[in-house]
Amino acid sequence: MFTGIIEELGHVAAVESKDTGARLTIECSAVLQDAAVGASIAVNGACVTAVELAESRFSADLAPETLRRTNLGGLKPGALVNLERPLRANSRLDGHFVLGHVDGTAEILSLAPLGNDNWWLRIAVPPDLERYIVMKGSVAVDGISLTVAEIEQTRVGFTIIPHTFEHTTLRGYKPGSIVNIEVDILAKHLEKLTASR
Repeated sequence: MFTGIIEELGHVAAVESKDTGARLTIECSAVLQDAAVGASIAVNGACVTAVELAESRFSADLAPETLRRTNLGGLKPGALVNLERPLRANSRLDGHFVLGHVDGTAEILSLAPLGNDNWWLRIAVPPDLERYIVMKGSVAVDGISLTVAEIEQTRVGFTIIPHTFEHTTLRGYKPGSIVNIEVDILAKHLEKLTASR
């Protein structure tokens, strides 16, 4: 489990296609401080397992489902990625509960300056996920915990503060960029529970 508070920007070193899936190698430092083989690391909000560790990089195998449901398969060497280690049970929860189980991808519609280094981000979410998004609720966008500030059907808007813009991949987004999204797990559980009545 993660929080959506990005710890570090990593660089993609390689994406190697395999018969089934792919192997992703990321250059980084902070998220490796206490990592071991088998550790979970969120890459753009997708939970992956470190299968190889070196001093300044790790590799993870990507399943075909991960490649279908996320933007990880489209990464190129040199691309920036958001990284986060899993939440410790004795830590503060600064963002929201993020499982690292990406629900799908969304398209960046716009990223416009608001003044004083604040930004307005608007994305188009898949129609089947729109029902899980509520005003002032949380959505993980490429692993970043963001608060919903506007909903117009499948168009969702967020205000981005300067710190978030500077310390995440947000600063490289352009209209048409594809991002991973994970909606609030509580909304999905409530839907299932109420549907069974």
